[in-house]
Amino acid sequence: MAKELTDEDIIQQIVDRLQAKFPETPRADIERTARAEFDDLAGRPVRDYLAILVERSTKKRLKKS
Repeated sequence: MAKELTDEDIIQQIVDRLQAKFPETPRADIERTARAEFDDLAGRPVRDYLAILVERSTKKRLKKS
């Protein structure tokens, strides 16, 4: 049986992937941005796509900064 990921697991996976794409950005900044995006989307009925949406919106914000 596959282990269900917690919200924290999802956030850490996103941060890990984005840290590799934005090595010049401090991990704390990536994590703060990812958590903000996660919080904005967590209450919506898009739970199945939450990780993808958070990663995309975090990447977009990081590119702007």
